[in-house]
Amino acid sequence: MWNDVFLPGTPLPEIFIRGTVVYLAIFFMLRFTPRREVGSFSTTNLIVIVIIADAAQNAMAGEYRSISDGLLLVATIVGWSIVLDAAAFRWPAVARIVKPPPRVLVRNGRLDRRNLRRELITEDELMAHLREQGTEELSELDVVLEPDGRVSVHKRDDDDQA
Repeated sequence: MWNDVFLPGTPLPEIFIRGTVVYLAIFFMLRFTPRREVGSFSTTNLIVIVIIADAAQNAMAGEYRSISDGLLLVATIVGWSIVLDAAAFRWPAVARIVKPPPRVLVRNGRLDRRNLRRELITEDELMAHLREQGTEELSELDVVLEPDGRVSVHKRDDDDQA
């Protein structure tokens, strides 16, 4: 009975391959979807993550039952996360694929409607976020949606406005 708990019941390469394929597939699906929420992790994003985790569990795990099977699967997922981050740090070409680019939402006080559309952010959502930051006057601002979903708000000086 203890063998069932600690010894792998599924071939280790199979667990690694399953974990790799599912992780990379989910990573690229999520990487190329709009960030949607301005500066926060939305309820919708959380639901998507939970549902993906549940749906992917069988594809990744198959019929594993032992602790070592589960630990190898978790290690594979964490490992790919580290490898992709390290590769993006080391090679700019990989970073362009792995990390979304920053998007200018307000430039020289004017909304960039094309970038708002790309990220599925409404003007009302952006303005609500700016009010939370303590400002509403677009003419004084440059606003950028950062790769991690945070919003950088830069108040332009009088010298910048000339």
